[in-house]
Amino acid sequence: MTDINAYDTAPEAEFGDYIALLKPRVMSLVVFTAFVGLWVAPVDVHPFIAFCSVLFIALGGGASGALNMWYDADIDAVMNRTHNRPIPSGRVPAQEALALGLILSAMSVMMLGLAANWFAAGFLAFTIFFYAVIYTMWLKRWTPQNIVIGGAAGAFPPMIGWACATGGISIESVLMFALIFFWTPPHFWALALFMKEDYHKAGVPMLTVTHGRAATRRHIFAYSLVLAPFAIWLGLTSVGGPFYLAVAIVLNLLFIAGCWRILRRDEDIARADHYAVEKSVFKLSLYYLFLHFLALLVQNLLGTW
Repeated sequence: MTDINAYDTAPEAEFGDYIALLKPRVMSLVVFTAFVGLWVAPVDVHPFIAFCSVLFIALGGGASGALNMWYDADIDAVMNRTHNRPIPSGRVPAQEALALGLILSAMSVMMLGLAANWFAAGFLAFTIFFYAVIYTMWLKRWTPQNIVIGGAAGAFPPMIGWACATGGISIESVLMFALIFFWTPPHFWALALFMKEDYHKAGVPMLTVTHGRAATRRHIFAYSLVLAPFAIWLGLTSVGGPFYLAVAIVLNLLFIAGCWRILRRDEDIARADHYAVEKSVFKLSLYYLFLHFLALLVQNLLGTW
C-alpha cells in the first residue's frame, strides 16, 4: 500500500472531512437496516437502549469506513470518483484516519456491549474486522469475487440490530442478511459496468476487469434470480405479512426485468447511450433495498402474520 500523507500545499482539514472518512452514505444504510432489525425483533427494547444501540452500530460502521479509506488511499487517488476523498486529496493525513478508525472501533464495540449485550458487541467487532481486514486488505485486491464475499460486511447490521434485542440469531435475521448479501453483487456490478475504467486504472480485480462486461451482465441477471426467493421468503416469516410480501413481489419483478435488460444489452449500444440502462438499474437497486426494509417496518406497525 502506498503511503499517502498530507502534501505541502494541501488545504487544512475541516470537520466535514473527518465526517467524510466515516462514509456517511454507507453509514445511513447501516443505521437504517440495523434499526429495522432491532425494531422488528420479537423483544421489546427500551427506547433509550435502542437509540444507543443503533448509535454505536453506526459508529462501528463509520470506523470501518475510516479504516477502509486509510488502507485504500492509493487506490482512491487514481479513481475519478474517489480521488477527492480526504486522504488522497491531502486534507487528512493517513495516520489520523487510522487513529480515528481504531478509536471508534474500540469505543463502538465497548459501548454496544454495555448498552445492549456482549453477543451483539462481539458481532459488531467481527463485522468491523471483516470489512477492514478480510474485505479491504485481502479480498478487494485479490479476487473478482471481492464484492460477493465482502458484501457480507454490509449485510450484518440488521443481524446485529436483531441481536441487540434478542441476544441471538434467528431465521428472520439470517434472511435479512441474505437480502442484503445477494443484493450487493448486482448493485455494485451495475455500477462497475459504467465505471470499469476506474477499477482498471486502480488495478482492482472487479469482475468487469477480469472477465469482461458480457460475463458481468450474466452474473448480474443470475444474482437477481437468486435474490428474489430470499426477499419473498422473508415475507413468509414472523416479521412478514401481506404488505411486505406485495412490495417484495413488485420490487423483485422490476429488478429482474431491469437485470434482464442489462443481460440483453449490446456493448456498442450501451456505450453509445452512455450506459443509460445500467445506470437506471443501479439507481433502482438503491431504492430496492431501502423499500424492502421500509416495508418490513411498515408491516410491523400494521401487524405481522
